[in-house]
Amino acid sequence: MSRALAALAARADPAIVRILEGALSGEEVSAEEGAALYGARGVDMHLVGIAADELRRRACGDTVTYVINRNINFTNVCVKRCLFCAFSRDHRTEEGYMLPVEEVARRAAEAQRLGATEVCIQAGLPPDMEPDLYERICAAVRRAAPGMHIHAFSPEEVLHGARAAGVKVEEFVARLAAAGVGSLPGTSAEILDQRVRDRISPGRISVDDWVRVVRAAHRAGIRTTSTMMFGHVETPIERTRHIALIRSIQRETRGFTEFVPLNFVHDEAPLGARAELGARRGAGAPELLLTHAIARIMLAGAIDNIQMSWVKDGPAVARVLLHWGANDFGGTLINESISTSAGAAHGQLMRPAQIRRAIREAGRVPARRLTDYAVARLYPREADREEGALDAAPEAGFGSYAELVKIAKWRYRRPGRA
Repeated sequence: MSRALAALAARADPAIVRILEGALSGEEVSAEEGAALYGARGVDMHLVGIAADELRRRACGDTVTYVINRNINFTNVCVKRCLFCAFSRDHRTEEGYMLPVEEVARRAAEAQRLGATEVCIQAGLPPDMEPDLYERICAAVRRAAPGMHIHAFSPEEVLHGARAAGVKVEEFVARLAAAGVGSLPGTSAEILDQRVRDRISPGRISVDDWVRVVRAAHRAGIRTTSTMMFGHVETPIERTRHIALIRSIQRETRGFTEFVPLNFVHDEAPLGARAELGARRGAGAPELLLTHAIARIMLAGAIDNIQMSWVKDGPAVARVLLHWGANDFGGTLINESISTSAGAAHGQLMRPAQIRRAIREAGRVPARRLTDYAVARLYPREADREEGALDAAPEAGFGSYAELVKIAKWRYRRPGRA
């Protein structure tokens, strides 16, 4: 320990120091200890950040990764009414849309021409969904964009698809694997505590079902991400129990590629207008920094990659988070709709050159990766430039969520109805 660090530790809360020393020595930090770290302020908070940054350095070095990908949210029609969601629409509303399978495939092919190696396909849960819809989407994408990694269908969507097909989750996961799904987004997790879920998303996938889907995917050889949406009604211990559960699953399956803390965007979300639920307006700066740091500290040795969200927090804050445990900048996204519809103001696209510049400004080395975190290209020197097609493409050509919901030809119509 350096003299400067030792001097800081001498002024810090001994309980905080003990937790951090244990983490740096390879000890597992419990949910209760992780929750205690949320109380850190001043010198204590500074030490939490230093410990997280050191654990990041040990796991990942100074390389910060990103992926060129495109989000395709093929419908906003959903049978659920989650209070945190501003994206979904009822099937009866004029703003409900459904992209044809051919349009999903066209967008995937366009993304591939622009250098994307991944399409992230997620959507609402439409009523009367055709049981083979997800498989037809995958088949069309594989024809239109051979070799494209299909990162698709959250655990909630997998459960919805299995029910539509009348089969068990495990069989439906096997069907998705055969159809070409390469990995699942670990979204629909929010906070993996049933009390919290019953407040902010009654009727949504349960904790037990989320875990069941994820374990089934991992057993089938499909890796997944893992996420946590925080900054609403949850408590620090509920966050850290969520992280501990993710860690427990990872110890069993080794199937998670990354962990992504997602700050609640409240502006347009119904939850923000329900004063009786006492929801906060997203996490403030100390909570945001500490959440990424605590995730790194608790997941050390289990999940190496901690991703921040430039969409929710902005590129400037994302650079700061690279010093609080994060090592991945996420993706280019191209068509981000879900956070944007909730009021996120940071755009729907971040170009590769912009991401690399932000990483360099944080004093780190950019690397373009694939979905599984294999490095496709490292950019160790400032002179290493790659002016790809996406850097030059006009953003206006991709459209926006506000425009999409107004396109009459894609207005949602229930199957079998005019």
